[in-house]
Amino acid sequence: QVQLVESGGGLVQPGGSLRLSCAVSGIVFRNYAMGWYRQAPGNQRELVAVISSGGTTNYADSVKGRFTISRDNARNTVYLQMTSVKPEDTAVYYCNAHLFVLAIKKEYDYWGQGTQVTVSS
Repeated sequence: QVQLVESGGGLVQPGGSLRLSCAVSGIVFRNYAMGWYRQAPGNQRELVAVISSGGTTNYADSVKGRFTISRDNARNTVYLQMTSVKPEDTAVYYCNAHLFVLAIKKEYDYWGQGTQVTVSS
């Protein structure tokens, strides 16, 4: 059974920092690209950051220079370090694991349950 369990969300003041974690089990973690997505009320889910199995990272323009995604393959965990947070970062943050196996043209896509991040004074 595949499980992605996010933690680390909560209330943080503008300009503060927060680190989200996503512990993964049930898959060969090192083979998967891992991503963080977020969804604010009334908005669609959007990509925040992604890290490939090889460690290449990409970020949404809105978080570049403020957020850092990283992974620890020994711990099967992906992190999102959030700094200089803004009220507009308020959302439910979801962890995603994604793999496309070209040889069999099959896609694997798994999601966590989400963790709330609220940026407010």
